[in-house]
Amino acid sequence: MIDTQQKNTPTSPKSAKAGVQSVERAFKLLGLIADAGGQATLSELAERADLPMPTIHRLLRTLVNLGCARQLQDRGYALGPTLMRLGDLAGQQIGDIVRPHLRGLVASLGETANIAVLDGDMMVYAAQVPSEHSMRMFTEVGRRVHLSATGVGKAVLPNLEEARVAQIIHSTGMPRLTEKSITDFGELKAELERIRERGYAIDEEEQELGVRCFAVNIDGAPTPMAVSVSGPTSRLDDEFAERAVPLLQAAARDISADLNRVEL
Repeated sequence: MIDTQQKNTPTSPKSAKAGVQSVERAFKLLGLIADAGGQATLSELAERADLPMPTIHRLLRTLVNLGCARQLQDRGYALGPTLMRLGDLAGQQIGDIVRPHLRGLVASLGETANIAVLDGDMMVYAAQVPSEHSMRMFTEVGRRVHLSATGVGKAVLPNLEEARVAQIIHSTGMPRLTEKSITDFGELKAELERIRERGYAIDEEEQELGVRCFAVNIDGAPTPMAVSVSGPTSRLDDEFAERAVPLLQAAARDISADLNRVEL
């Protein structure tokens, strides 16, 4: 808008692989609950997780015991309170690292700068430094948005495997948020190829009419993410793009370096 005492016996490759797989499956269930708006029925999870029902029951029981999930009265499941603390801490740490870079973009370009992270099948805004203009782009930190209709989402998508892209689109759909939103998968694939060639993405009023966004993927980041600048189309013209894209690309490199210097 404008304005996630044992004996020291050798671990076999099979058991190590099984342990990693269990963690991946548990996080997959949490991601599915998040994508469903924070709560989901057991049948919805079974349909989308592609896992045996006994495995889903076992994982959910463990997640509930850890406080990462909670069971509802209708026997559905919701995200648990433990995730709030972890999410707040992770978000604060990422924000502390990237905010100086966002401030630099705002100082150079005069428009709102953002960081968004892939969370499940949606992008979530993790940090923002607003423009000083009275008419400006404003997005709440924590807001979840579709990849197909945002600059940050379209910047991330070309760097994912094709199967992952298809899975995300199958899961979330391609809603027509404005008359300019991309709603055809073939058209989206063509757009992603153009983004690969030029090295940045543009949201041409696809998320909100009157708002344009330029975004760059942060290569080498610990998790898929993108940096962007957003503002009214009246100010973010071709001349603005010529100045903004090199600065965004430099900021993306610096942010990646800083994120990889610390343990998130």
